Amino acid sequence: MKKIKDFFGKMKWKEGLLIVGIPLMILISNLYLQMCQNDLSFDLAFKFAFSWHTEKFLLGCLVLGTFLLFLVALSGSIGFGSLLYVIIIGVLGFADYQKMFYRLEPIYPDDLKMITEFGLLREMIGTVLFVVIIGISLAGLGLFGWAIYKSFSKPKKTQIIRGALLICSVGLMFYFSDFNNPNNLLRKAYNRSAFWIPYSQKMNYYNTGFIGGFLYNLKVTAMEEPENYSKEIIEEIVETYTAEAEKKNQEAVEEKPNIIFIMSESFSDPLALEGITADKNPLAEYKSIAEQTYSGQMLSQNYGGGTANIEFEALTGLSMELFNAQMTTPYTMLLPNMKEFPSIVSFLKEEDYATTAIHPYNTSMYKRKDVYTMLGFDEFIYEDTMEHTDKIENNSYISDAAAYKEIMGLLSGTSDPQFIHLVTMQTHMPYSDKYTTLNYSSQSTENKYSIDSYMQDIAYSSEALKDFIEELNQLDRRTLVVFWGDHLPSIYSEELQAANEADAKMHRTEFLMYDTAHQLSEKTTHDAITSPYYFAPSLLEQSNLKTSGFYQLLLNVQEAIPAFEKGIYYVGDQWSKEMKLSNEQEAYYEAYQLVQYDLVSGEKYSLKTDFYNSAFE
Repeated sequence: MKKIKDFFGKMKWKEGLLIVGIPLMILISNLYLQMCQNDLSFDLAFKFAFSWHTEKFLLGCLVLGTFLLFLVALSGSIGFGSLLYVIIIGVLGFADYQKMFYRLEPIYPDDLKMITEFGLLREMIGTVLFVVIIGISLAGLGLFGWAIYKSFSKPKKTQIIRGALLICSVGLMFYFSDFNNPNNLLRKAYNRSAFWIPYSQKMNYYNTGFIGGFLYNLKVTAMEEPENYSKEIIEEIVETYTAEAEKKNQEAVEEKPNIIFIMSESFSDPLALEGITADKNPLAEYKSIAEQTYSGQMLSQNYGGGTANIEFEALTGLSMELFNAQMTTPYTMLLPNMKEFPSIVSFLKEEDYATTAIHPYNTSMYKRKDVYTMLGFDEFIYEDTMEHTDKIENNSYISDAAAYKEIMGLLSGTSDPQFIHLVTMQTHMPYSDKYTTLNYSSQSTENKYSIDSYMQDIAYSSEALKDFIEELNQLDRRTLVVFWGDHLPSIYSEELQAANEADAKMHRTEFLMYDTAHQLSEKTTHDAITSPYYFAPSLLEQSNLKTSGFYQLLLNVQEAIPAFEKGIYYVGDQWSKEMKLSNEQEAYYEAYQLVQYDLVSGEKYSLKTDFYNSAFE
């Protein structure tokens, strides 16, 4: 103990207090993380730690202890290392509680990349709390930095011990980070009692503890290799569906209409939920368009968030359901490692379309700037480069109407066919205090103000969409539009969510496809159920444009399975939590799975063919 005291300098605590205090701090911090995961329930956290899952709780303490050792060794001070540890764990637990509250899912390791999104974080948790957290964090980092500076003046023997502890702690953390390696000893220790639930990350964190769930979501391959994966099988799939596409393309029209994708933030119908009524319909203007064209509801992967994943599905035609559970955000975890990736963007660029992405916010969210470049967009227009940046009253986000003006400026500025992809921000949370006058009143007894504000938000969005469609109708070039909401807003109580568990109501948003030439083959269908990865092939099919082998495969999968996400399946006009398929349906699904694996984790045999762009041969 004397060596420890020499190493860390003169201590104010007695040796006995030090021996007890450090382990106690680790136990309390782990309990705190567990409480944040369980809606601040001390009872559930205590039972998890000392009754139900003690072994996993202690393994979590081992990981936390290693992290604390790293901070202490790095700073050369038990006091300042512990202070920064407490701040980091405090902020991490708070972030997990907030995400669980708003999105019903825990913090993932990849979420830590959002730590620099100060503007969005401030808007989500409020300015006062944001300033307090930033102030405490900066103070802690400042003191930690000062401790590191002071530590260099300590004796050589102390530096040797400190360096050894630092190397050991760093080595252990790197080893722990390889948690998903089946030979990892920590993973084997967890596997003794852990019951992993890949289809529900929330249950993973509940059953294995915050630390176990967090480790489970560290680096992992995008997909596990299917049993029958081979070059010959992929070539057979490519040949079969490319031939189908080429046959269909012989009857396709040669024109090149403008194509516009609009992913509308949190756009959904609150009146479709049990327990929500209002004095009038905030989506009246939207419905007036939807009832004239192909429309219905889209199955969203998440509730209250997951925007980038829905966008990924819509642009690439790939399903999140097929990924490993730990592949939580392909935009940041998968695409940055790719040199090229087929999408509707690259598909249309082969036909000499100008391709533009618009997002009325900053470029760093989900690495969109890099992702858009890799997907093939010619230009990315964001809040700092937009010509139209009007906002509505106190709303801090650029309005949908302004974003549509940006699109019209692009369409009127060239005679070339264009593909424009817009991700809106106007209807992003928070919903309170945006507007001085609320023209819609719900009969909800819980969170009424936020719900009423949300209805006003989507009413403005609906009106802007209708005005935009009317402008598009005046263009000389035929224009096709796909409009959809990415997910429901996180404003509904647990009781209301429970009342709407049936038929995936908390995961169904509005969508429509519109053709200024009014030639969509299914324009009389207004109750369709679909998934975002079907948007591109469905639009090409209904407008009689050329397609590709990949999109032809997707059309066959869509006919067999109209919509599916992890644990939510719509097959045979029925919603279920398990996917039951006929042999024919299973064959389409397996072919899709093989192609997706080949592209994201396999040898990319299909990428070396014209499978994704054969429409333009």
